[in-house]
Amino acid sequence: MKNIDKFENKYKTIGEVAKQLNLIDKKTGQLQTHTIRYWETQFKQIKPTIMAGRRRYYSSKNIKILILIKSLLKEKGLTISGVKKLLEGKNLESIDDTINFGVYKPTNYSTKIIRDKLKNISKIIKDLKKIKNG
Repeated sequence: MKNIDKFENKYKTIGEVAKQLNLIDKKTGQLQTHTIRYWETQFKQIKPTIMAGRRRYYSSKNIKILILIKSLLKEKGLTISGVKKLLEGKNLESIDDTINFGVYKPTNYSTKIIRDKLKNISKIIKDLKKIKNG
C-alpha cells in the first residue's frame, strides 16, 4: 500500500491536472481534458505515464511544462507553433514565464492610428448623410 500512496502523491490524473490548470468549460462545468491530450500531441515535452486502462498520470515536471504552455498560449497569446519554437532546444527551467511578449497589448502608436481612422470614418459618414439629405 505504501508504494501506491507514493505513486498517488507523486503523479496526478488528467482530471486533477485539468482542475489545477483551470481548464473547465465555463458553460457546462466539464473538465477540458481534451485540451491536455491535444497538447500532448503537439508538444513532445509532455510525456505522461500511461498505466493499465490507458489512464494518464502526470509527473510534477509534466505539470510544470503544462502550466508554462497554458500561460504562453492563453495569457501571452502565442500560437502553438510559437510555443514549439520557444520550447525546442531550451532548458525549460531557464524560460521565464513572466516575459511579456506584447502580442495582445497595442502600443500607444497603434491605438492613436486606430482612433484617428475611426474619427475619419465618422466624418465621412456625417458628410455622406449631409449629401443625402440635401
